[in-house]
Amino acid sequence: MFRRTKSETATTVPAEPQPKPGGKGRPTPSRREAEAARKAAFRKPRNRKEAAAIRREKVRTERSKVQAAMQTGDDRYLPTADKGPVRRFARDYVDARYSVMEFALPVLLVVSLIGVVFSPQYPWLAGLVNLLFLAMVLLIGADWFLLSAGLKKAVALKFPKESSKGLGFYAVRRTMQMRRWRMPKPMVKRGEKPS
Repeated sequence: MFRRTKSETATTVPAEPQPKPGGKGRPTPSRREAEAARKAAFRKPRNRKEAAAIRREKVRTERSKVQAAMQTGDDRYLPTADKGPVRRFARDYVDARYSVMEFALPVLLVVSLIGVVFSPQYPWLAGLVNLLFLAMVLLIGADWFLLSAGLKKAVALKFPKESSKGLGFYAVRRTMQMRRWRMPKPMVKRGEKPS
């Protein structure tokens, strides 16, 4: 008379415990599990082979962090030469402008190729190639000077207490690379004001 039917027992499923709001979303590990995890983190390798494997894994993870930082601009994992707000500002300053230096290598290659291929047939072309080389060198020098002076002035306004030592050469070195191959990746568009 007071027995349960089979259909009633099939429908009653124990409810899963609801996570507490503000909780961590997982059960607290037991003391044994916590101690085992802590000891595993500090476990010494048993032999040279195991030590080398652990070292390789550590280097691989560090390298992947640096590579990801180069893509995203994350300051925590960047190399020391690229760290800091001043260096980030310098990168943004360079990436926001067009520069003669970034196009210098392709232009000089084309000009020298034209000079090598066509100068035997047209002797006057050798003089023109030399003039183009000289003009390109002068343009690169002027661009270098304007970039360094403008960057140092902008850094002095934005970061008055920071030193700008070596910043001009850092910017010039970045400018010499074509935009798509720069590392860390450019974070601003051309013409955009660096923040």
